[in-house]
Amino acid sequence: MENDVYLTAKGAATLKAELEELKGPARQALARRLRSAIQMGDLSENADYHKAKEDQSFLEGRIQELEYILHNAIVVEKNSISKDRVSVGTRVTIQEEDFPPETFYMVGAKEADPRNGKISNASPIGRALLDHRVGEVVEAETPGGKMRMKILKIE
Repeated sequence: MENDVYLTAKGAATLKAELEELKGPARQALARRLRSAIQMGDLSENADYHKAKEDQSFLEGRIQELEYILHNAIVVEKNSISKDRVSVGTRVTIQEEDFPPETFYMVGAKEADPRNGKISNASPIGRALLDHRVGEVVEAETPGGKMRMKILKIE
């Protein structure tokens, strides 16, 4: 479970759409750039050609990464998520001591976006919350120090 890659169904769909874009229109546009740069002649001093080749390397690397993720990911479907314990795919509301309650959506590391309330199951807070129930108080060791929080709601 430590090295498993988890994706919500929405996250998997987003990555599939990105992969389709990269394998189709993005790859075709890059091929046109390369052809154009090659037609300019002398490739040894052609900055456009070298930049296009570098971009091609990044594009192909991202395609390989996405294919690997999508092939090996555990996709968590909404109807298979238990609401009695915190898990990937649940929305959890917590309260840290005297602070107002906060709600987070627990996602896999590849979907994490803390600014938008999506925390990773591999993050310190995510790991602390996993498999706990409403009413439990959990403690997380974060870069800012220890954090105690009570789970108010799981949905």
